[in-house]
Amino acid sequence: MFNFLLDGAATAAADQTAGAGSWIMIVVYVVILGGVFYFMAIRPQKKQQKQQAALIESIAVGDSILTTSGFYGVVIDVMDEVLVVEFGNNKNCRIPMKKTAVVEVEKPEKVDP
Repeated sequence: MFNFLLDGAATAAADQTAGAGSWIMIVVYVVILGGVFYFMAIRPQKKQQKQQAALIESIAVGDSILTTSGFYGVVIDVMDEVLVVEFGNNKNCRIPMKKTAVVEVEKPEKVDP
């Protein structure tokens, strides 16, 4: 009978160690999944935001731009947060718009004489 009690105590101790080991594995899995999420979602998003900020800062008068709505235009004036863009061949079609609405910038080619 005393043997039975010792076996029961050993089994309980083994269950506690296995329980602690399973918690450690759960924590390891969560850390691994967090790392994967960071490298697959957060890091590329930050890289894209930096590229967009650099693109916005590089806008100058005379640049051809593409807006988020799909319109092509030429920058006429650059202010702090606003651009004045000329759309089409009509010189009267000048529209102020936010800098954040720019998707692409194409610099004009310089012709050397």
